[in-house]
Amino acid sequence: MKFLGTYKSKSKDSASNFIYACQSTNHGCRYFSQRYSIFSWYDQGICMTDDAWFGVTPEPVANQVAKDMYDSDAKKTVLIDMFAGAGGNTIAFALSGRWSQIIAVEKDASTLACAQNNADVYGVERPCITWVHGDSLEFLDLLVNRPEELHPDLRVDLATTVVFASPPWGGVGYSSDQVFDLYTMQPYDLRQLHNACYPMDHALYLPRSSDIRQIAKLAPEGEKIEVVQYCMEGASKAMVAYIPAKNISEKN
Repeated sequence: MKFLGTYKSKSKDSASNFIYACQSTNHGCRYFSQRYSIFSWYDQGICMTDDAWFGVTPEPVANQVAKDMYDSDAKKTVLIDMFAGAGGNTIAFALSGRWSQIIAVEKDASTLACAQNNADVYGVERPCITWVHGDSLEFLDLLVNRPEELHPDLRVDLATTVVFASPPWGGVGYSSDQVFDLYTMQPYDLRQLHNACYPMDHALYLPRSSDIRQIAKLAPEGEKIEVVQYCMEGASKAMVAYIPAKNISEKN
């Protein structure tokens, strides 16, 4: 796991090694026509990798999620973006001005370089994003159980931290099943995600057809889970489950 430090403005050429032309491959090209919905400033120097096209949150949805999370408990001042990808959600959270610190974790170095570049394109110059190159579940395990092994800038207080997770939606059926079984999602299923995040309030960005009954079982005793469908042009793009923290003794 590599701590990359607090974000500083950088040259738009910094991620040039990771830029690709969509026309050079069939991979991701069905999203190219949606590029201005994904990043409205796409022509200003946005960088993407092949795989990033499949995971980035459309900008209007990212902005609405950031707005909804703006109104969360005022005592929560730190946000961890578990799957930063090309930076769509991270940028929206940073531009909201709500969080004193944002930790953005991404395991693919090329995608992370694109995210840093894209944050620069959107003018995110304040030192509020801390970039981490590493596995997000490993990072959260260290934060919860062995924080002394982390860089001092990453040893945040769990009680004041919120986690946002937009995981890969791999697995059979997420786009075709009427109700998607979240325990078949790959490479991280619902149980793995919740077990990694449960000591903190967490928001899970999930397929729109996700099984609500599976999500409901994650509610702490006496608490409720809020589930919101996020739509564009009259069609749902995804749902977000807002899940309160559990005590250690309540772990599933």
